[in-house]
Amino acid sequence: MIEVTKLNGGIALINCDLIEYVEETPDTVITLTTGRKLIVKESRQEIKNLVKSYKREIYHG
Repeated sequence: MIEVTKLNGGIALINCDLIEYVEETPDTVITLTTGRKLIVKESRQEIKNLVKSYKREIYHG
């Protein structure tokens, strides 16, 4: 799971396996495979890096 910051300052944990796509409109919108959308403070690139770090940690211990 990755930790992101919602626009109201709250923290959310997201199962990154459920991320369908991420777009900047200019806010960063994460769309999950469930159809739910989250608007977060992190940039698209930051989300990408968080997912990569998480996957690296899971698969390489």
